[in-house]
Amino acid sequence: MTLAQTQFRPESAHRVHGTVADTMEAAGPQVWEDMTVEVALSVMAAARTGHLVVCDDDGLCTGLVTQVRLRAVRDGSGYTDRICLRDIADVIAPFASPLTTRAEAERAMRSRRLGALPVVDDQGSALGVLVLALSR
Repeated sequence: MTLAQTQFRPESAHRVHGTVADTMEAAGPQVWEDMTVEVALSVMAAARTGHLVVCDDDGLCTGLVTQVRLRAVRDGSGYTDRICLRDIADVIAPFASPLTTRAEAERAMRSRRLGALPVVDDQGSALGVLVLALSR
């Protein structure tokens, strides 16, 4: 690596000017929207993750579910083993583009009260997930 390739920027500058692509996490497990709550919880436990990207039959992102949401549904009085992810997704479009600035994405997530937001390409395929830090 040469010095010309290395750029140091203060963290505050990165937060303001960085894009979602700079800070997103890998999409992680992607599951189909007809998966049941129990199966999704098992996938989540095996993957040791707090969220799953939900996709349609064409593999396009349709939403995101969190472990908190799945447990709340499972523990609810109206729960049946036939409830599918399409019925309970926490996050439904619009999603973030990888070119969206981090500041714009954070504002959108805070206004919609989201802890995580899928990042998708122009065709709707999941590229990653932006997770909002709770400490800010």
